[in-house]
Amino acid sequence: MEDRWLSITEICKHLGVSNDTVYKWIDKHGMPAHRMGRLWKFKKDEVDAWVKAGCAAQPSDKIAGSDSGRPKNT
Repeated sequence: MEDRWLSITEICKHLGVSNDTVYKWIDKHGMPAHRMGRLWKFKKDEVDAWVKAGCAAQPSDKIAGSDSGRPKNT
């Protein structure tokens, strides 16, 4: 069995999602990814296990539509 590192393009194609979605999952949902220089690399079996565990569906810490993190008008 081939166990090579996948690029962002390959993992997006495998999961059927956009680059932006994968970057959001890495940042907000702890998607298993490994930074190699300026590139992100992925192990297919790690990502598949993460998806099967339902981690991609976990709500993020921020509430949709909230203004947290935005400057207040004072």
